[in-house]
Amino acid sequence: MDVERVASVIPVEDLATAVEVWARLLGVPPTFVDGDRWAQFDVAGGRIALAGADRAHDSPGLLVKVADVDRARADALAAGLYVGEVTDGPHERRCVVTAPDRCPVVFYTPTAG
Repeated sequence: MDVERVASVIPVEDLATAVEVWARLLGVPPTFVDGDRWAQFDVAGGRIALAGADRAHDSPGLLVKVADVDRARADALAAGLYVGEVTDGPHERRCVVTAPDRCPVVFYTPTAG
């Protein structure tokens, strides 16, 4: 599997408020906001994502950008992990893998459009 980027993802109830708070905490504006669905901050060489209405999971976890989400899913299945189905979002294809200690790991591959 070719991992291209790793980021933390934090589920939030009120994305607009969370964006304001995190912008103050981090001292930078978000680099991307998609309505009430999603926001991300690129800071210090890393990324923090806030998942509002478009959550793959309700617990904090990791986002892992991969070249091929189907291959990443197959590798996780072969490792004996619990793996959800691949779903299509407005900007990506993704699947949730449950790592040890129930930490959600979202493998995703961006889509055009």
